[in-house]
Formats: sequence, C-alpha cells, structure tokens
Amino acid sequence: MYVILVYDIRTTEDYARVSGRVHKICKKFLTHVQNSVFEGELNKVQYADLKKQLKDYLRKDTDSCIVFSGNNEKWLQKEFLVEEDDKTSNFL
Repeated sequence: MYVILVYDIRTTEDYARVSGRVHKICKKFLTHVQNSVFEGELNKVQYADLKKQLKDYLRKDTDSCIVFSGNNEKWLQKEFLVEEDDKTSNFL
C-alpha cells in the first residue's frame, strides 16, 4: 500500500524528545517529504510495525497522526504550489 503520513506534536516540556523519536521512526519506514510529512510504499507487516512503534510515543491527549493510504501511488497526483522539491518525483 502507498502511504502518506502526517503528524503534529503539541509543544510541551517533552516536545523535543517525542518529536525527535516520532520523526526517527517515520524515517525508518518512509521518505521524509516536508517537516512532519512522510510517504512511501509499505506492506502490511511494515505498516503494522510502524503503527506499533508510533503508538509507543504519540500521546493520545495532545498529538495527532493521520495516515492516508491507497493501493498504488500512480493514482495520486502531487502539485507544488510554491517551490517544487524533487525528493518525491515518483508522482504523476
């Protein structure tokens, strides 16, 4: 499955630790696109592992994490409204 993951970590006293760890976990599985945005191809086992690891750090009462998924990346279209970044040039 092709995944786009977006997260937001609320600024608290342990923000740096939580944000850094979530970023590091996402980077193990997906391509870093922009700030808190990652994308890439994952199989079911990888996706389950990603979710499990993130749940260890994301705080239910303060943080947010949204995952958009589809069967194939070719059905997604990307448009850069400001500056184009070719890190994810695999989009149509």
